[in-house]
Amino acid sequence: MSLTSLPPLGAGARTPRRPAEGDGNPATLPTPAESAAYITSLGKLTAAEVLDRCRAQGRVAIQPRCGVGGHEEMKALLATLEAEAAPDILTLTIDSHTRLLRFEEALRTLNLRPADLNGYPLVAHGWRRGREINELLAAPLEIRHGSPDARILFDVSVASGITSFEGGGISYNLPYSKAVPLADSLGAWQDVDRRCGELADHGVVIDRELFGTLTAVLVPPSISLAISVLEAVLAARAGVRCISVAYPQGGHLAQDVAALRSIPVLAERYLPAGVTVHAVLHEFMGVFPRERAHAEDLILYGALVARLGGASKLITKTHQEAYGIPDTAANVEGLRLADRANSPLLDFIKVDQNQVAEEMEWILAEVADLVEPLLERADLPEAIGQAFAQGRLDIPFSASRYARSDLIPRRDAAGAIRYLSTGALPFSATHLRRNEELLNAVDGPEPGFDTLMQGLTGDINHFRHVFQEEEPAAKPRPLIRPHSHPRTQRTEERT
Repeated sequence: MSLTSLPPLGAGARTPRRPAEGDGNPATLPTPAESAAYITSLGKLTAAEVLDRCRAQGRVAIQPRCGVGGHEEMKALLATLEAEAAPDILTLTIDSHTRLLRFEEALRTLNLRPADLNGYPLVAHGWRRGREINELLAAPLEIRHGSPDARILFDVSVASGITSFEGGGISYNLPYSKAVPLADSLGAWQDVDRRCGELADHGVVIDRELFGTLTAVLVPPSISLAISVLEAVLAARAGVRCISVAYPQGGHLAQDVAALRSIPVLAERYLPAGVTVHAVLHEFMGVFPRERAHAEDLILYGALVARLGGASKLITKTHQEAYGIPDTAANVEGLRLADRANSPLLDFIKVDQNQVAEEMEWILAEVADLVEPLLERADLPEAIGQAFAQGRLDIPFSASRYARSDLIPRRDAAGAIRYLSTGALPFSATHLRRNEELLNAVDGPEPGFDTLMQGLTGDINHFRHVFQEEEPAAKPRPLIRPHSHPRTQRTEERT
């Protein structure tokens, strides 16, 4: 399929037209074989190789969030992060225009007001500039974005020599888009995954990271992992050889460690041999503490969760998260702090293994309830679409009309995230009863509306309450912010 013949996504959408390269001259993308040869010629580790090496060494790879509009500014940002913090993998976060296939608008903004861009418009800059960034750095790069249709962006990324690409047909649609049918986004991401298979045939393995973080607000582990399992099965069937499953830190130590340790078990259960799977932890993506010391405590705590859970990679945060867009210095400090958790001097830190084992047992059983009926179907994408339409799959606080958002998550008395309402999820009676019993101790069997709203607000502000921080008097936060997410370096993203 040619780049200019891609079908549009969603009602009324226009087929995106591939723009010229950033220098103004039309350019043809390299073939997959040519891109693979270029990546090999770089002589540096791919993202998949870095993850394999870190896992073999028993350490967690560290990766920042970052993305700015201007090319020179992006180069300077990444060079500074590498020189001062030496992250294992670096990030190009993509702007919103590119995510939504508005390539001409991205190019126009880049030319007129680059500071207005909330990320790096790679398609507008072009693959030659992408290669310029790649050749500047020792670390491999990952693309983080949020697009339901990433085919053009993927092709430009690979031509740039970038070896890790985030997203999926569910996780990069329902949390972000209002009117994109699941059949469209699943089909677009199947194309991306097939291209990964083609590149693997040419000797280059692309790390495909799945965004299990979803809406990043009180996400119960089993729904996060179930959706990642379904995306992983589709990716593996299309030829992907390396899959990273990302999970959002919820805030309860045993539950988070159990979720991370469940990832290799799920991979063994549901994925074919020959596919490498890595667990990834996103440091806490909810409301961050305002005081620097508290924020730094939370950053180190998240890094220790990643270590205890056996994660291959950690996506870091900064002490400035509560105030908006962190600066470069804060990003460097956040990376350095998170990497301290890799110290061998911290080998004495343990977690209650019995509690983790119990949480794992329940998580794995709930995931099985959700995915196994769908995996039995001959047409998995169709089964996924029908499941969301019927509520047998769902995510909390979704932006999309194609998810019911009937799920209501709450924290139990210990701070773990449970289901107050499971909607139409096909959980067994035993699983429904356990969630009900754990939450009855919090608000009672039938909490009123005011009690529920106060409880949700408290759950979202969990770590501010842990540190006994008071809410700021001015500009109180909305009750529920389904699209609140971390930002850094002129970007707004949950990725």
